[in-house]
Amino acid sequence: MSTTDIYRAFAEREARGVSPAYERLSRAVARDRKLLALLDTLPPAKRQPNLLFGVVRLGGGPVDDPAAFRAYVLAHWPDVAAQMRVRATQTNEAGRCAVLLPVLAALPQPLALLEVGASAGLCLYPDRYAYRYGDRRVGDGEPVLDCDLTGAEPPQRLPEVVWRAGLDVNPLDVTDPADLAWLDALIWPEHRHRRDRLRAAAAVAAADPPLLVRGDLVDDLPALAEQAPPGATLVVFHSSVLYQVPPPRREAFTALVRTLTGRWLANEDPSVLPHAALPKPPGDGFHNVLALDGHPLAWTRGHGQAITWLPTPT
Repeated sequence: MSTTDIYRAFAEREARGVSPAYERLSRAVARDRKLLALLDTLPPAKRQPNLLFGVVRLGGGPVDDPAAFRAYVLAHWPDVAAQMRVRATQTNEAGRCAVLLPVLAALPQPLALLEVGASAGLCLYPDRYAYRYGDRRVGDGEPVLDCDLTGAEPPQRLPEVVWRAGLDVNPLDVTDPADLAWLDALIWPEHRHRRDRLRAAAAVAAADPPLLVRGDLVDDLPALAEQAPPGATLVVFHSSVLYQVPPPRREAFTALVRTLTGRWLANEDPSVLPHAALPKPPGDGFHNVLALDGHPLAWTRGHGQAITWLPTPT
């Protein structure tokens, strides 16, 4: 896919109806030959919109006006390019726990959670947050995660988590102001509620830090999985992570995770982690597929704001 197509697709599939500012920027970049030429000097994995926009926001650049954004990027391109080369989109959206919770709560308890691509580990605390599915509230913690649920009843309980660990090529520390600033920069400009959520979830993680291991999702996963306590259901999970992994490595991971003793919970773009014979997603906009042990269960929105269960096979 060309860089032009990447930015057009981001505007249509992800930003439209969710972030007017990023939709405008994406469309402007997609037709700007000078910006596209600069982006094409970067490795393919480093050209993505979220990374560019996050780096500009981190540097204090404007993202509400395409002309001002363009001027900033052109004037600061060496610094922007350097940051894009060393950073990755580590959006640590705690809201995604709302779409993971129904599966986690239904598994044999207690759980040992191991997140691949954990960033700062904020999705390792599904038992500490509270949830609101319509008029049904589950839990009494903070933050409160709102989720529109269709096709099933809300979970009746929170999971019992006795061990939590994360694996990431570059783990982030929510007690480090620089790492927290990067997580904030990755949140889309209009999403004040997600910024409030980030700080509430970061306080949970800071009070009881998870085990975060710097490592590769294939080479280092088995050793970390072996640290899970006996008697707990090991759940290896990931959410909007595999698109950053080259296809051969992605295939190696999915082959490996099936061999581990435990359950595999994935929440990924179906173009990245395909499933056969999926029905159409509910409406427009970007959707992930929630799958357990390779079996698709539901469509989910990218930040955990909605989950639509697939029909039960007859």
